[in-house]
Amino acid sequence: MDAVSEDLDLLPATRRALRHRIAVAQSQGRAPSVVAAVARGGEVVWEGSRTSVEGHGPDGNVQYRIGSISKTFTAVLVMRLRDEGLLRLEDPLEKHLPGTGAGEVTIAQLLSHTGGLAAETPGEWWERSPAALRPELADVLGEEPFRFRPGRRHHYSNPGYTLLGSLVEAVRGKPWDEVLRAEVLEPLGLDRTTAQPQAPHAGGWAVHPWADVMMPEPLEDLGLMAAAGQLWSTTRDLARFAVFLARGDERVLSAESVREMRTPAAPPEPGFAEPGYGLGMQLTDTGGRRLAGHSGSLPGFVAGLWLSEADDVAAVVLANCTSGLPAATVAAELVAIVADAEPPFPQPWRPFREADPVALDLCGPWYWGTSAQVLRLKADGMLELGPVGAMGRAARFRAEPDGSWTGLSGYYAGESLRAVRREDGSISHLDLGSFVFTREPYDAQAPVPGGVDPQGWRGIG
Repeated sequence: MDAVSEDLDLLPATRRALRHRIAVAQSQGRAPSVVAAVARGGEVVWEGSRTSVEGHGPDGNVQYRIGSISKTFTAVLVMRLRDEGLLRLEDPLEKHLPGTGAGEVTIAQLLSHTGGLAAETPGEWWERSPAALRPELADVLGEEPFRFRPGRRHHYSNPGYTLLGSLVEAVRGKPWDEVLRAEVLEPLGLDRTTAQPQAPHAGGWAVHPWADVMMPEPLEDLGLMAAAGQLWSTTRDLARFAVFLARGDERVLSAESVREMRTPAAPPEPGFAEPGYGLGMQLTDTGGRRLAGHSGSLPGFVAGLWLSEADDVAAVVLANCTSGLPAATVAAELVAIVADAEPPFPQPWRPFREADPVALDLCGPWYWGTSAQVLRLKADGMLELGPVGAMGRAARFRAEPDGSWTGLSGYYAGESLRAVRREDGSISHLDLGSFVFTREPYDAQAPVPGGVDPQGWRGIG
């Protein structure tokens, strides 16, 4: 996919709105250049750029530094190790990377920034100083690496992702960037994503906050901190990566594993009205739309990548300025422009070719006490539980070999749903995590906890 897809081409008005948004962003953000891309339906459908140099606009093949979006790539590598059975997310770091002084932290806590580690390294500002100042993990963590007890709160930590990069190296026995290239970049065709810049690439600039002048930012190799922010990439590569984060790719990670990455694993930091953080992915609600992705910045560069699973739209924005242009905010707005102007068509309804008669027997209305619920059998073989009316708990359930069903979402995620049958084979009730669901409200023929008043339903008087 070397060019914008024509099969999913956007309407002219939508394309103009996208161009206008990045033009405003470049002008108001006073960025030397900004480049953006939008993917829809699994394809790159739009690319655009704006620059201060007339006639010299970057395209989707020009590299920019992407900062902390690198963390999402690192998280993918860790999830691969988990899926291969080489580690568990609940494992303490010490089990696989001993001697760090922070070994009590679990891998899941590092992925979700709940390990209690400091936000930054001790000493000089690591993004703008030589990696030679931090040759060992002890130099990254310092003598007092913790700010909070592990697991107590979300606190963004760059050293935490350094530990995850070192974990990948320890388990694989190869440098982080080599593992990334072989296991993620090459399978996904991201040949313009690299640890070191490769031409054509943008230069990083600091723009004076009160004058229209600028100076170049130093370019530092981050050394041990690479897993937290080293990568260079292009909008075209990152748009492809966003599609992978939405859909998965069996060569790298399954759809189920990337969905797990997009699932909240930590609450937001106090004072932030956000839905939390997943496993290597930031989560946000914008205009009633749930987005997953990541922002990034290093001196001279800002970046943003967001995807909306519901709308099947993703957007990437890169710019070469230290501050001023909110790349992540603009990327979220590009998603909204496309999703609002051109909402996706729903998939055509298709009936089952052959429905499971046992599952079919479960369909229809059920009652938890007096709360009316409905079970529906979907074309993908899942059971879907939902309230009759606006209030109630909804969930989807996956069939298990033993005849039970396991909750995949909402309050009932991980809980077991099973049909309890009478001696004649008819269904007495459903047992869902100890809750009894009956075909009639408080069915006297079912084992409703606490029993049912023998006088039954009646009025006042």
